[in-house]
Amino acid sequence: MKKTLTAVLISFLVLACQEKETNFTLTGKVDGLRKGTLYLQRVKDSFVIDLDSIHVRGEESFSLKTNLKEPEILFVYLDNGVGENSDNIVEIFAEPGTQNFKTDLNEFSYNAKVEGSTNHKLLQDYFAVIKKFNDERLDIVEASFKAYQDQNEEESKAIQKKFDQLLKRKYLYTVNFAINNKEYEVAPYIMITEAFDANVKYLDTVYNSLPKPIKKSRYGKTFKNLIKERKQLSKLEEKK
Repeated sequence: MKKTLTAVLISFLVLACQEKETNFTLTGKVDGLRKGTLYLQRVKDSFVIDLDSIHVRGEESFSLKTNLKEPEILFVYLDNGVGENSDNIVEIFAEPGTQNFKTDLNEFSYNAKVEGSTNHKLLQDYFAVIKKFNDERLDIVEASFKAYQDQNEEESKAIQKKFDQLLKRKYLYTVNFAINNKEYEVAPYIMITEAFDANVKYLDTVYNSLPKPIKKSRYGKTFKNLIKERKQLSKLEEKK
């Protein structure tokens, strides 16, 4: 009997400790959602890990919780029984505290709005400009395909030059954005995801501008390792 009571008490204590460990809450609403499951997820070592989930049955509002050591990218995934697609997943730059998520069922990803995270706001600002670069890139790809069909070598060379200039502009914008927002984890994050193959001198410039707390962050450490690997690769290529 005593062993049973002890086991029950330990279970309650474990549950209590687990509840105290959550320092991040995502509250939200999905207009039009009547039935489905919402997941809060993290990607680690190429594996998707479910941090929390809630089964929606008639209620459009929800709350998901987890524990964060530092700001990081998480994902909100909706399983509404119609199969997986890119519109069922929303990337959020989560920070300890409370954030609010709002969208609708028909355009779950496209209409998603997240408030309460400085890193997320900065990331959205960055992507708003990057979208213009990507749109311009699509135009260049289309022009390149036409030049190839027409067997116009001179035009192909001119288009390639435009593409190289566009890529350089994108990298320079990313570098400047990272330096201007070096106090936030979004700075190393965009460098490792959007400018990982930029000139090493650009990577060094950004990394050296980061304050110590950001260098020690998850993305700061990944950024440092990226630079190290790029430099090692350059040395190997020089020896060839």
